[in-house]
Amino acid sequence: MEKKNISLKTKVIIGLLIVFLLIGGGLLFAGNYFVNYALVPKSQEELDADTKAPKNSENPVEVANKQQEDLLVDAWLETVKLEETTITNNEGLQLYGKKFYQDQPSHQWAIVVHGYTSSHDQMFRPARRFFAEGYNVLTPDLRAHGKSEGGYIGMGWTDKTDILQWIDTLVSEDPKAEIVLYGRSMGGATVMMTAGEPMPDNVKAVVEDCGYTSAYEMFVEQLDYRFGLPEFPIMPLAKWLTQLRAGYNLKEADALSQVKKATVPIMFIHGDQDTYVPVDMVYRLYDAATVEKELLIIEGAEHSNSGEIAPDEYYSGIFNFLDRVL
Repeated sequence: MEKKNISLKTKVIIGLLIVFLLIGGGLLFAGNYFVNYALVPKSQEELDADTKAPKNSENPVEVANKQQEDLLVDAWLETVKLEETTITNNEGLQLYGKKFYQDQPSHQWAIVVHGYTSSHDQMFRPARRFFAEGYNVLTPDLRAHGKSEGGYIGMGWTDKTDILQWIDTLVSEDPKAEIVLYGRSMGGATVMMTAGEPMPDNVKAVVEDCGYTSAYEMFVEQLDYRFGLPEFPIMPLAKWLTQLRAGYNLKEADALSQVKKATVPIMFIHGDQDTYVPVDMVYRLYDAATVEKELLIIEGAEHSNSGEIAPDEYYSGIFNFLDRVL
């Protein structure tokens, strides 16, 4: 039987196809790995083993402030009236939270929102502070965090619809509720993204601490920090895979665009030593807001520890702002 000779041109084409397939497969693997790494919930053991997670260099003042605050939180938790609660969101996920009620009836509410890979019980320090100012407090677990269901972390974008649902729940229970939204890190981005949505008049103000401009920009920063890789080609691919797998687009998870649409006063807080969410982001967010606003930069604070570095300046700043705008 006569053999057919494969031409050089055909061999080159086949070789190039193999190379392209290998490159494409490698990029797909890398994009998928990044989505899994960034957006799929992790066990506590995996979180503890993550050497690239933000770890602040605690100074003695911060350590002492945390210890003092935690003693106050422990005493508060022993006496406060609290209620565990759940809602089922529009996607059928059961979301968990805790409500803390004043002894005397109050229409003031603070929804206190945790950050990336955290949970509601990591927000008891600010929750106690709001409670001490006369607020009832709701501390929800965001989807895919704590005791809430969910297969993918929402980076604030899908979470904003959940926060709106928590708001509706509070208003249905108390039509006179006056609600403040407060969040740190991803929680800060969440409350900013929520602020750009139509909300009931019951929501009076937003306080965000060290939130990012957008999930896409945040992950560009982390891709460089954690893996030493440039934005292209991993991030465009990760953006597409996030849409495919998690149902949202990393670029549309954009707090910067949302604060431009906000209709309630916003306070922006950031530590001047924050390298995890770069401090320049807060200036862009502040400039984008067209509502009544305030900016507080805490000197010496790293990521999400402003309230522990300078608690007096931090909380007096927050409650002076709220007293003024409410």
